[in-house]
Amino acid sequence: MIKVLFVCLGNICRSPTAHGVFLRKLEQQKTADGRALANLVLVDSAGTSDWHIGKPPDMRSQSAALKRQYDLSTLRARQVADEDFEEFDYILAMDQANLQNLQDRCPRPYRNKLALFLDFAEGPELEVPDPYFGGEEGFNQVLDLIEAASEGLIRQLISRF
Repeated sequence: MIKVLFVCLGNICRSPTAHGVFLRKLEQQKTADGRALANLVLVDSAGTSDWHIGKPPDMRSQSAALKRQYDLSTLRARQVADEDFEEFDYILAMDQANLQNLQDRCPRPYRNKLALFLDFAEGPELEVPDPYFGGEEGFNQVLDLIEAASEGLIRQLISRF
């Protein structure tokens, strides 16, 4: 089983959106030999801060996601734990600040697991911008970027099976 962890600051906007989108996209994919990708990949999300532990995703994130048939309602915020660095195969930050925070905490043997999520997208953007203080369009932009990066990550994962 391959384990993927999506990380942003508070785990209420970007990383739970990535969690929900990626999980749904996995459910729609099969390996070359016909196995369901959703049965081979575990997905989770977390924040580098402890501000929102136990809270559901921001209602604006949930609303924007639902318009594209992604249900985030069962997700709850948690903070990155030390054991995550060993447990997960991919630890994907939404932006450079959170990547730096992860790099500062991550034991050296596991640093190769850290990356920016948009490294898997084909667009020019490097970071998924935080939509928290913006309007509806920011949440839609986050979804666009996450969908693109999810497709790229899925292509890479399928090639591993």
